[in-house]
Amino acid sequence: MALFEKIELPTVKHIIVVASGKGGVGKSTVSANVAAALARKGFKTALVDADIFGPSIPKMLGVEDYAPEVVNKEGKDMMYPAEKHGIKIMSIGFFIARNQGLIWRGPMASGALQQLFENTIWGDIDYMVIDFPPGTSDIQLTTVQKLRISGALIVTTPQEIALNDARKAANMFSNKGISVPILGVVENMSWFTPKSHPDEKYYLFGRGGGALLAQELNTRLLAFIPLVAEVGEAADKGINVFAQNLMAIGEIFEQIADSIIH
Repeated sequence: MALFEKIELPTVKHIIVVASGKGGVGKSTVSANVAAALARKGFKTALVDADIFGPSIPKMLGVEDYAPEVVNKEGKDMMYPAEKHGIKIMSIGFFIARNQGLIWRGPMASGALQQLFENTIWGDIDYMVIDFPPGTSDIQLTTVQKLRISGALIVTTPQEIALNDARKAANMFSNKGISVPILGVVENMSWFTPKSHPDEKYYLFGRGGGALLAQELNTRLLAFIPLVAEVGEAADKGINVFAQNLMAIGEIFEQIADSIIH
């Protein structure tokens, strides 16, 4: 594999990508709430929405109306990120109308994403979390080849069809010339517990998939996240699980953050 010139982000200490390979498994939810957990622990945190064609982070964090201020620094146009919950946030969603779809070929999308990294005034950052789009295409490959990534979280739901896609995403990180360490697997939508029956668990999407994937990848299963309606409601309101006072779920994301830190 050809060597790629790296994007240098000298003020960013660690870059963590959140990937899956499949849409709808909760990558953005995990990305947003892990970033919030890191910020709550006192770390200077950034969150980059790398889903060029379906950006959801602005909605999830309540910054849909943010318009980045552009300033000229040393002859280069630079942007200030949005800030919410102690997180610096950048997304292509800040530059397009909410109902506008991007019809771009891969190189154009990859170039736009590269600008988000290079042309943003990040300041000092301890942890930058990148919310990957589904798949293993130009955007993902460009990111892992051009950034110095510390590690990847793999998000899956328990059913086999999600595991198959997660395996493909994980395999990308182990390719020759990339070699990004996999920090662990997060199993989302593990079970559903009705409020009226708090002691019951219904495994709607099967059981044991996350543990199986972690074993296959020779890594750790970092957490089970149950299917909780309030988590989705919090995202629709533009707040994280901590602001929604979902402390039981918040503790799970803090556990994931601790695993990243250690």
